[in-house]
Amino acid sequence: MELERSKLLALTAVAATLFAANAYASEKDTKPPEIPTCDKKIGTLAVTEPENQWWTALQLESPASLIKVFVTQSKCFTLLDRGKGLAAAEKERALAGGGEMRGGSNIGKGQMKAADYVLVPDIVNKNANSGGTRVGGVLGGLVGGGFGALLGGISLKSKTADVVLTMTDVRSTEVITTQQGHAKKTDLGWGAGGGAGFFGGFAAAGASSYANTEIGQVVTMAYLEAFVKVINDAKQIQPNAKADNVTQSVTMAKPGKMYETPNVKGKVVRDLDAGMTLYPSGEKEGLWWKASDELGNEGWVPSTLFQLAK
Repeated sequence: MELERSKLLALTAVAATLFAANAYASEKDTKPPEIPTCDKKIGTLAVTEPENQWWTALQLESPASLIKVFVTQSKCFTLLDRGKGLAAAEKERALAGGGEMRGGSNIGKGQMKAADYVLVPDIVNKNANSGGTRVGGVLGGLVGGGFGALLGGISLKSKTADVVLTMTDVRSTEVITTQQGHAKKTDLGWGAGGGAGFFGGFAAAGASSYANTEIGQVVTMAYLEAFVKVINDAKQIQPNAKADNVTQSVTMAKPGKMYETPNVKGKVVRDLDAGMTLYPSGEKEGLWWKASDELGNEGWVPSTLFQLAK
């Protein structure tokens, strides 16, 4: 009897050891997800909140903070701050405009980079009732209006999330790509250490609830799936040669014309009014400068007609 009991204890110990080993191997082999990266910048990007604030019902921060972490770590775009940073910059410019800044502070018009693309994070709409176990939202906040009626949502009961990321070309208002992402609680199956490492950077970026809550982590995984798809599409875009152009803009001091060639006999691209802002490309021919306007028109303008923007 005692021998049988000893054998049973021994088998139990072996089984426990094998279970622990398999669990460790499974945890070790399951790696946390990775944010895609790029070898070179595609252009400048602004992340904009959708008009509906669906995240408040889940007690989450704005998804814009989450997406900014993805964008920064991907190194695919130069990220532009159109939120709190812009508000602070506008205050500085107001002080400069009021004469409060010391000379040489170099704060003036024409220094802000334009966004080549806007990325809008939203959830897929299925149920407009945000008071139950499912949170719905209206797709919105896009340049030129909403984008279709996609179905889905975030379920607190089943811990699932269906989200959408839409990237729009600012100049043409063309929707470059719209991608959906789906995630569920069981997708959070990697090891605790890997999870802590993956979510660790979100708190510093103002997205701590996406790291510290289960539904937040599920939403994060859904957005990451959509972001991977967006980057795959974005990599097909030819990098914007003007994305990193930091040339000081100029203002038309006198009315004039923009020509296709550096010659007054060339075809006129458009008339230019006094006060209009132009963006020189850096290409010059005598007194003629090649420049573009706010609408993307490009041509040659005599430099005698403009001055540096203030």
